[in-house]
Amino acid sequence: MYIIGIIPARLAASRFPNKPMTPILGMPMIGHVYHRAKMCPHLNDVWVATCDEEIYNYIHSIGGKAVMTADSHQRATDRAAEAVVKIEQVEGVKIDYVAMIQGDEPMLMPGMINDLIDPVIKDPTLKITNLINAITSEEEFNSSNVVKVVLDLNDFVLYFSREPIPSKRKYNGILPMWKQLGIILFDKNLLLEYINLPPTPLEIIESVDMNRLLEHGRPIKMVKTTFKSCGVDVPSDVPFIEKQLKNDPLVKKYLKA
Repeated sequence: MYIIGIIPARLAASRFPNKPMTPILGMPMIGHVYHRAKMCPHLNDVWVATCDEEIYNYIHSIGGKAVMTADSHQRATDRAAEAVVKIEQVEGVKIDYVAMIQGDEPMLMPGMINDLIDPVIKDPTLKITNLINAITSEEEFNSSNVVKVVLDLNDFVLYFSREPIPSKRKYNGILPMWKQLGIILFDKNLLLEYINLPPTPLEIIESVDMNRLLEHGRPIKMVKTTFKSCGVDVPSDVPFIEKQLKNDPLVKKYLKA
């Protein structure tokens, strides 16, 4: 089973322009994500997929692998799909699965990717897995930047939303509150199929890519991880992330003093 990590990244973003190259402890954010993904033993290789020469050149400057993609992609999945075809051609390999890792996860832990891949190793019939974390604060539960998830009894997703779900309006117990993390494992063929499926109403309404698969009847296995991660959504998140990473043991392995 040949599994690669692809980190889609672009400089143009409405909420946070130039986000991938934003310095965190003196290193561009995308550098943290790349180095940390490379530490995962389950990945055969890691690539950055980008339409920006600045990102492409930076990754090569740190000894990494990057592939240029079209600048017309608005979604990470479309960029990853173009990249996987090009990588197969360049490397001469047959890729079975793609771990799509968001470039704004500088606190990524290699064990998170292992958690994502382990279910597929045990059950190769699974075509897609997606990491989730427990939500522990009302602020996070109510934030539109956090994609909430509700599950069935076998941990397949029922729905993704930026709204607080499930509803607690008529419930006084402890809610099962889960958030989607930006790390998704695709069977390569499903990834290529996904980009050819027409966009769906709930995907557009919620602005959540994975609702497209649900609306087309494709099951998505959600994987609960105990690793904590905080993505960077807006510039004000950066100081918090820097504070967390100062004492992170992995940083010392790749960040030069």
